[in-house]
Amino acid sequence: MDNFMASAKKLFRNKNVVTIIGVVIILILLYVGYSTQINNAVEPVQVPVATQTIQPRTEITDDMVQLVDMPNVSLSDNVIRSRSQIVGMYSNVNSVIPEGSMFYTDTVISGDELPDAAFAKVKSGEVVYNFPVDMESTYGNSIFPGNMIDIYMKVGDGTDEKIMIGKLIENIEVLAVKDSSGRAVFENTSEERTPAMLIFGLKSNLYTLLKKASYMDVLGVELYPVPHGGEVDTEGATAVSTQQLVDYIDAHSVNIPEPEITAENDELMPKVTETGGNPNTVTITFPEGCGEEYVCTYVKDDERSRTVTKTTQELIYTGNGTLTATVQEDDGTAHSLTIDIPMTNSTNVGQ
Repeated sequence: MDNFMASAKKLFRNKNVVTIIGVVIILILLYVGYSTQINNAVEPVQVPVATQTIQPRTEITDDMVQLVDMPNVSLSDNVIRSRSQIVGMYSNVNSVIPEGSMFYTDTVISGDELPDAAFAKVKSGEVVYNFPVDMESTYGNSIFPGNMIDIYMKVGDGTDEKIMIGKLIENIEVLAVKDSSGRAVFENTSEERTPAMLIFGLKSNLYTLLKKASYMDVLGVELYPVPHGGEVDTEGATAVSTQQLVDYIDAHSVNIPEPEITAENDELMPKVTETGGNPNTVTITFPEGCGEEYVCTYVKDDERSRTVTKTTQELIYTGNGTLTATVQEDDGTAHSLTIDIPMTNSTNVGQ
């Protein structure tokens, strides 16, 4: 043993031997590190890809995504690697995701990030209204999407007649707050944006009423939002009822009867057919232009509203249910059809 230790000490005192051993150790470490990097680079990982071509503004559902093995080295940093980060999101407004393509961070956005997200939140049978505001009328930019507001109306300037103030419409949900360029005021941005419009939905009769009142500024009519349930100072003015305000608007308006539009003569009304049986395949047929000229949506039972960009949409019902399909024009006019499934007449409802 002593001889062995003496030989080892003598060996390590030889600089050439130590150098050779050091070089060998370095080469081994380099080889192991290189091999590890190569293995990690070519090791397959599961990545979500599209099972079909996904058009812009389309909600990405579970059946549109599948996992495939891809070499890790072929994946860039902006590739989304988790299925849960894709399903339920939307394809970006300027992005078509081809079949077989991976999903990238700049092609997938949330529903709230869609430029027309407010339109998708409009309830069936309602019309989108753009209500002009400023920093003062929003209480220092304190009205947020989701807040409930009332619309108050002031009549007169106090010179020729006593001012009237009253609540015209109440309990309206604010869907979006935008600046003069149409950008969401409360987006996660470092920019300071000034509110210029509140976006909300109204039944057609209330839409018409509010629109009429907005054209009466020459009569001293002023419209302004108030947080729902808030008190309004009426000192120096006459507090009037909603009906009195409606009567005033009607008295200063000319009502021209419009031809009645029914499901039979409305070219933009969605059409619905079903196969019957169980399961029951229900097909919605939309007019050409969904996603470009019109915002086309449907609501199955109590699920959330879904936007489509194609002319037909098939749904499967395994029992009784409800269906609402809507086509909305750029000016906010909605063509909406609500039916029970199964339908009383199973051929071409809405034609």
